[in-house]
Amino acid sequence: MIVGNAAVFAIESAISRAYERLGLRALGKFVIHVDGCSYGVYRPDATMLACSFDEVGRRIAGRGGHTAPFSTEPDAERIAAELLCGLFADEHEESSPGIVSPGFHDAIYSKDIIWAPDGDAAFDDGSYVLQFDVQERCRLIAFKRSSQGCLYKPTALSDVWLAAQDFYNVLQQWHDSFEAEWRSMPKAADGG
Repeated sequence: MIVGNAAVFAIESAISRAYERLGLRALGKFVIHVDGCSYGVYRPDATMLACSFDEVGRRIAGRGGHTAPFSTEPDAERIAAELLCGLFADEHEESSPGIVSPGFHDAIYSKDIIWAPDGDAAFDDGSYVLQFDVQERCRLIAFKRSSQGCLYKPTALSDVWLAAQDFYNVLQQWHDSFEAEWRSMPKAADGG
């Protein structure tokens, strides 16, 4: 199932096996498309989908709250580099390539800016998706971490602005469609 326009923003998922336990929900894939690039492991058995389902629900509930003073920073590369250096730089290395804003990392976490990775294996391909609510618009910055610590892959960086209504409609439509699909499937008793 894909909801949205993959050339701009879409969520794609597939359920390979549904489970009774809500903490598992289903085995499958969850991929976020931003500006024609896909972020997430594209395999039918990539992850258990409870984390991704629950995270979309939290994003919907937190509408308008994913804000940061640097959300309109025109250089998406600086934001990606700042995040990765903060997460992966050696303590003895310089901590950042140039601070985007004082309190950058506090804002990233306190305002729930990081959508992906969402806590499960869905984004084990090194993908990151950041979401910013900026008045009546949403900004998505998506990238993939390189194998060299705090660097990102320049060819896999996307920066898209869209109407908040359009963004949240995609989230809600995917959430509702996924839940309906999961409910309609026969369920395995556990993850074993």
